[in-house]
Amino acid sequence: MRKNSIKNIRVNGEVKKELSYIISNKIKDPRIHPMTSVVDVEVSPDLKYCKAYISVLGDEEAQKDTIEGLHSAVGYIRRELARTINLRNTPEIKFIIDQSIEYGVNMSHRIEQLTANLSKEDNEEEDNE
Repeated sequence: MRKNSIKNIRVNGEVKKELSYIISNKIKDPRIHPMTSVVDVEVSPDLKYCKAYISVLGDEEAQKDTIEGLHSAVGYIRRELARTINLRNTPEIKFIIDQSIEYGVNMSHRIEQLTANLSKEDNEEEDNE
C-alpha cells in the first residue's frame, strides 16, 4: 500500500475520527485539556506506526500537560482503537503538538490590526487635507 493510496487515506480518516472520539469522550485524565482536537493523522503504509497531530487551545503549560496525559494513556487509546477499528495491525501512536491553528489565529489577528491601522492612517490623511 502506497502512502497516498485510497486505502491509506481511508484508514487515516477512520483513525482520526476514532482518536478524536476516544480523546474527547473516553479519557478522564484531568491533564488533558477539554479543548483538544486531532488535526491530522498519518498511518504508515504497513499500519504499524501512526503520527497523530494534536491541537490544544491554551497556553504552553496546557499543551505540555495534555501531551503528558496522552502519553500516559497511549496503551488505553491503542486498545480502544483496536476494539473499534478492524485493522491487521493496531498502530503505535505518537502524539505531536500541531501549532498551525494557533499560528493561523495569530496571523489573522495581526492582519486585522494592520488593516485597522491602515484605515486609521487613511482617515487621518483625509482629515488633514
